[in-house]
Amino acid sequence: MTAHPNGVTPPLAPTETDRTLHFAGQATFGRVPRLDQVEKADIAVVGVPFDGGVTYRPGARFGGNAIREASRTLRPYNPAQDVYPFHFSQVADAGDISANPFDTNEAVETIEAAADELLAGGARLMTLGGDHTIALPMLRSVAKKHGPVAVLHFDAHLDTWDDYFGQQYTHGMPFRRAVQEGVVDTSALCHVGTRGPIYGKKDLDEDAKLGFGIVTSADVMRRGVDEIAQQLRERVGDRPLYVSIDIDVLDPAHAPGTGTPEAGGMTSRELLEILRGLSDCHLVSADIVEVAPAYDHAGITSIAASHAAYELITIMSKQIAPVRWALPLSPPRARPAGRGRSRPHSSVNFA
Repeated sequence: MTAHPNGVTPPLAPTETDRTLHFAGQATFGRVPRLDQVEKADIAVVGVPFDGGVTYRPGARFGGNAIREASRTLRPYNPAQDVYPFHFSQVADAGDISANPFDTNEAVETIEAAADELLAGGARLMTLGGDHTIALPMLRSVAKKHGPVAVLHFDAHLDTWDDYFGQQYTHGMPFRRAVQEGVVDTSALCHVGTRGPIYGKKDLDEDAKLGFGIVTSADVMRRGVDEIAQQLRERVGDRPLYVSIDIDVLDPAHAPGTGTPEAGGMTSRELLEILRGLSDCHLVSADIVEVAPAYDHAGITSIAASHAAYELITIMSKQIAPVRWALPLSPPRARPAGRGRSRPHSSVNFA
């Protein structure tokens, strides 16, 4: 590739699919180069094959590579956002963080240190889990760079429980720990897609005290993705944003390959459309967790996760590109009239 007229060397793009076989060669995310093949990454895709914090079905340690395999068919142009995400920022696959599978406390420390190193190199992180325990060390690391961050947490579950069998670090409590440690902005927190039975109403009361708003999967169905996205944008504002997606936010019909499935979830289309609706938010890093391919069918869970990661990478690339190239990425497109307006609804709790 030749240098751009402003003197910036264009990013090393993924292998072109019209010249290679989708199913051949090493599976990096979206066929992007490895981190050791580029001078500097704007966005680093990193796997964390850790599932020592699960409370039901294990197997999410294999999720990152399953997502990479499913991403082989991703193409360079994203028409939904009108962006070539891999061509306007340097996306690279940083491989996996090797965390101790027998010691959760040590694993959390290892993940945090590895994330610190990647962020210090200037990259935003697109993390592929692993179970949801990994969100805590990622949030710690991101907060060192940006201060307390807004969090949009897509999940069937609250993940704000206090302890489980005396343990402080599991996949059911990363966001309580994050609030307690002051690494998140408690004025801009929200769960999206929650549903199903819980231990008691006390869980909801304590969650609200931590600062979380709640948008249930039923709210998404009744109110529509545009209205939900609008309210999420309003809640986040211009704060640095971290998005955390537990793939069980999707209905088991769309994501059977996960450890704690719950009926009545969002569709993959709803998830992708809400993510696209966050394109104006200042997205600093994100994760997708709880993909457990042993329970999957035809790779549909991994496919959904790879496309969600693609949308998040696209958002980050849109924000990086004007700085890297000193040029507008594409002309802004007007929102359709009447879309994205919010109206009050009693079942949505923006605490």
